[in-house]
Amino acid sequence: MFTIAPSESDRPENPVVNNLKFDQVRIVLVETSHPGNIGAAARAMKNMGFSRLVLVKPKVWPAREAQSMAVSALDVLDGVRVTETLEEAIEDCHLVLGTSARLRNMPVQLFEPQIAAEKIALASETQEVALVFGREMSGLTNEELHLCHYHIHIPVNPEYTSLNLAAAVMVICYEVRKAMLLSAALIPEPLTVKTWDQAPATAADLDRYLEHLEKVLIELHFLDPDNPRQLMRRMRRLYQRIQPDQMEINILRGILTATEYVIDRQKPNT
Repeated sequence: MFTIAPSESDRPENPVVNNLKFDQVRIVLVETSHPGNIGAAARAMKNMGFSRLVLVKPKVWPAREAQSMAVSALDVLDGVRVTETLEEAIEDCHLVLGTSARLRNMPVQLFEPQIAAEKIALASETQEVALVFGREMSGLTNEELHLCHYHIHIPVNPEYTSLNLAAAVMVICYEVRKAMLLSAALIPEPLTVKTWDQAPATAADLDRYLEHLEKVLIELHFLDPDNPRQLMRRMRRLYQRIQPDQMEINILRGILTATEYVIDRQKPNT
């Protein structure tokens, strides 16, 4: 007979679980069409201990259907944040992972859920992490996928690849929870203390740097704005792979500012 284990709220207080950084991880749903899927995703999140839900331009919100599907996870819905763009939803995040059903042109590094979860569990000790899920019918666009440091692919049955949004949220959140529990149980406390001297750059920090870089490359005639090809996408992928910290971004911005100064000095007086 199938039985359900007691919930953690019914068990004696567990210091390992209580110390996990669930609140460092947000779930981002992009342009969800069916509000029932939002409620079901909220329920899946709460099952796994996550509570931060961000909706990017949902088709219907607020919605009674979402509340019905959420059952006892209404507190997750009460805390929902709604944004107009994915950039706004992740601007303060240091690590962003997007779910992708298929490989796209110029792919970003792709992981199965278990490996991705290990990275998330480690990063969540000190960083803000976003897990991004796309539209029910079409997933994330190429532009949205390029805003992510890594992609996650759930290896479903190739003969039936359709996966409900809430089910995908449950799969990823389960793997992250499992990785967090394993990490907390095995890693001694001193090793979880932040040792890097600077906080990682956020998505917004990187966006501002890349906008500045693009401007300078155009001034240097290295980048043709009428035929940019994929230069800036490749530059984004490079910096996402490196994951610079805030001081490094500031240094790079300083180099660009100095470059602009030299360019201006070399311009003929008019």
